[in-house]
Amino acid sequence: MEEEEPLLTSSIKRGSGDYGSQDNGQHDQPEEEESRRLSYSATDDSFRVHEDADADLYIQQAVVFIEDAIQYRSINHRVDSGSLRLYRWYYSKICQWGLGFTIAVVLALAFIETPSSLTYTSDIRFKPKPWEPPCGLTEGIEMVCLCIFILDFTVKSYLIGWEEFRMNKWLIGYIVVIAASVIDWMLSVSMVCNENLRVRRLIRPFFLLQNSSLMKKTLKCIKRTLPEIASVILLLALHLCLFTMIGMLIFSKSDDPKKNGEWETYFKNLPKSLSSLLVLLTTANNPDVMIPAYSLNRGYSIFFILFSVFGTYLLMNLMTAIIYNQFRGYLLMSVQTSIIRRRLGIRAAFEVLCCPGRGHTSTQSEGHVERVAVNMFLQVLGRVHMKSHCRQAIIKAAQQFPDGFINGEAFQRLFIELDKDFMKEHPPKPEYSSPVLQHIQYMYSHFYIVVLGNVVALANVICICTVLVLNSEKSASEKNNFYMEILNCIFILYYLIEMLLKIVAFGWRGYLSYRNNIFDGFFTVLLLTIQIAILITYSIPNKDVDPVPGRVMPLWEMVRLVNMLIVFRFLRIIPEIKLMAVVASTLVDLVKNLRAFAGILLVVYYVFAVLGIWLFQGAITPPSNMSLISNSSIENKTDGPFSMDCGTFEQLEYWPNNFDDFASSLVLLYNIMVVNNWHVFTDAYTRYTTEWSLVYFVAWWLTSSVMWVNLFVALILENFTYKWDRSNALSVEDVERIAYQSTVQLIFREHIQEPTEEELLAQLQQHPHLHLSW
Repeated sequence: MEEEEPLLTSSIKRGSGDYGSQDNGQHDQPEEEESRRLSYSATDDSFRVHEDADADLYIQQAVVFIEDAIQYRSINHRVDSGSLRLYRWYYSKICQWGLGFTIAVVLALAFIETPSSLTYTSDIRFKPKPWEPPCGLTEGIEMVCLCIFILDFTVKSYLIGWEEFRMNKWLIGYIVVIAASVIDWMLSVSMVCNENLRVRRLIRPFFLLQNSSLMKKTLKCIKRTLPEIASVILLLALHLCLFTMIGMLIFSKSDDPKKNGEWETYFKNLPKSLSSLLVLLTTANNPDVMIPAYSLNRGYSIFFILFSVFGTYLLMNLMTAIIYNQFRGYLLMSVQTSIIRRRLGIRAAFEVLCCPGRGHTSTQSEGHVERVAVNMFLQVLGRVHMKSHCRQAIIKAAQQFPDGFINGEAFQRLFIELDKDFMKEHPPKPEYSSPVLQHIQYMYSHFYIVVLGNVVALANVICICTVLVLNSEKSASEKNNFYMEILNCIFILYYLIEMLLKIVAFGWRGYLSYRNNIFDGFFTVLLLTIQIAILITYSIPNKDVDPVPGRVMPLWEMVRLVNMLIVFRFLRIIPEIKLMAVVASTLVDLVKNLRAFAGILLVVYYVFAVLGIWLFQGAITPPSNMSLISNSSIENKTDGPFSMDCGTFEQLEYWPNNFDDFASSLVLLYNIMVVNNWHVFTDAYTRYTTEWSLVYFVAWWLTSSVMWVNLFVALILENFTYKWDRSNALSVEDVERIAYQSTVQLIFREHIQEPTEEELLAQLQQHPHLHLSW
């Protein structure tokens, strides 16, 4: 049922008389036969349901096919009544949320299992001994999760049938991962949880991947993009090796010890030279890497400048362009498959509703025209789970057919509403007979009132900023909160009056129909509540003497909370500025609709964190006498891997960054992905372990910073461009009213080619459980 290969075949062979027929003896069917028959198979032996079949089955099939189309799901599943009920239950919200929760639980076990992350700090100098769960606790939770996964696999396999299962690599991989996890779980239990390595930790992210169709498509697009990425990485490696050899020739060891600073620090041997220039490629050690040579002769700067210009500014940006272009092309192909799935599901629903006696009409003059009765279509639509505004728009369009029947082309057009933006209509304003209320309604419905509110909010923020500057060097006991309290009371009173008058102008429903008003009103009520609590607790504070802080919450803390909320409230200006509104909407859509990309990044983080624990747990240990670190007379170098040189792991006190538990591993990987000072970590682990540890960190840098960040930038650009183009012809008010559904499918909508009717019918003919003959 998950997306695999594109649904369109490369060629469609169709004769005039036997189009759509199966290879089961139906090729000799006469052309003049007007009757159309539908059959389905619940087992390997298919049986036919003729024109007098139960109408409820047809409706049930149409409902499921339409829901598949809405969710871009494959329709290649069983279509008998019992299987359809199971299918709808499996894809119900409660079932899918339960499965998602199970996946979250099994992934979260890494935080509790040994080595446990349940400590208040990860600093190895004073990290307490973590709480370790008793043997059987996490194992019991994991076994419950594995049983749910087995049930999930069983239901999926049954619904798609054996033939589809054999071709579904993800489901085969699913059962292999479950089996490997169960075997590893049994080994853990048999060894009383004393095993050193839990292999199932490394394969747990597979459960997250296989449960998301879009995530699997994204992964496939990344796999297809890898050859182009590899070619640029090879060019980067060539650039790095070339400059490394030139650098070792230029900065070779000199007979004069005073001139050996560059050689000693950065070019002493081949691994050190490679790592130094690799870090320079990310600009993390610039200009440190060139200072020893640059202090001797300014001409040496040319070497480093040329390396950075060609590597950092040309090749790295070229890689971004290539990743964006190639990935966008493959993603477009994948989105094309999703759109075909939607059209195929709609067409399948039309076909099953066209059964003789169920609204289907056919005459010789019409050339076998198939139509669906509007009343049957409305009955089907009433049982489909879909957004209410889409349902209403489709029902309204369906009721426009004068003869009460819908043909195939019109049936497809009805569901174009699924691809449209939803324009939210605001309720009508209340009508008042009082001239005063009419005047208030006119004033507070005007755009200038919004501008005035934004100016007042800006003045409030400026006042807070001024007080913060004046009190920046004062402690809490030295600060005078009298004037700040008076200002806050005045501004909050204005916010309250503004909110109440807007409610009068628009009415309750009209006021709450604007997202900006909901945001504004929430903070206004919250500010008013806290301000009332301050007045009840402290009355009006004396300007000379602050109340004794012997309360549940000191006055300064409450004032600070009010000020923070006022600053947050100032974000109300975002929807009023078109560009800011589009940017903010893009960020929201990235969170909602690009979860597949973040999900794969989570998988990569998880795998590398587990590998990091296996490879480097306990590798970095603080010196036995920690007082030596703070001793100013300590020498820069000591015996062993420990080093107090300026800029080293030890001197910068990066002790919390380690692979001693899962949580700290994730933080360390994030710090390396940001690439600021990432050479500090690579240097420390090469000193404490082996120089081969650099392979792990470079692999992570290539995966996260080079490839994945560039992919994310590409998708941000695509999402913003789509939103900006759509809103270019709209006013600020329309941008507020419109509810963009900028899914990945809609971002590429205008570049997608619609499938033809022949292609859809050819795919329907290949359905493993639904057999249509004409």
